[in-house]
Amino acid sequence: MYFWIGLGGALGAIARVCLMHILPAFVLALPLKMLIINVVGCFLIGVLSESIACCGHLSLHVRHFLVQGFLGGFTTFSAFALEFGVLYQKGLYLVALLYATLSVVVGLTFFFLGLKAVKLFS
Repeated sequence: MYFWIGLGGALGAIARVCLMHILPAFVLALPLKMLIINVVGCFLIGVLSESIACCGHLSLHVRHFLVQGFLGGFTTFSAFALEFGVLYQKGLYLVALLYATLSVVVGLTFFFLGLKAVKLFS
């Protein structure tokens, strides 16, 4: 299982970097490269998760390769979207909203804390 996740992750990361070289950097001051990659990753994880739920014909190794591996390497935002979507589909709307809010607010807060920590100790 770990082999397939690692292989998919490596290929997903390579795909992300390749796309970043061909996509426009900014449009109207928006960092378009990552936005497009995140949107494509979210679309693909939606397609895959629904296909697996409906059809279930993919082997466990292929699921690990595609979902956790390739899309995990392509964009971790797709994993965030999947977790939010699962909570939402289970009817846990407030939990989903809390998860999304905490992910963004706490993630950005810790990003800036990391910046400050490096400046403080360097």
